[in-house]
Amino acid sequence: MRHMEHSEISAHEVRVFSAIEANPQEWLTNAEIAMLAKVAPRTARLHTNRLVKLGILDFAEVFPAHRFQLSKFAEKRNKAYWQRLKKAESVFAK
Repeated sequence: MRHMEHSEISAHEVRVFSAIEANPQEWLTNAEIAMLAKVAPRTARLHTNRLVKLGILDFAEVFPAHRFQLSKFAEKRNKAYWQRLKKAESVFAK
């Protein structure tokens, strides 16, 4: 069952997405993502979990910390949300 998309994309979600997108070959922990995106670890967890459910991120359940990576199939899995993220990324670009 696919996770339902929400209607608005926050600046924090874009920062999490952009941090992961900037490191496409790396498997990142939520702590690393939080540091790169300059958000709280709890915020990183919220958005990485949502992006996994939406098919944007791949997830590796490893010890001691789960890891996330931009899916090579993200655009194909959820093209509409991918496009919305990319548009929001350009809106929030500084």
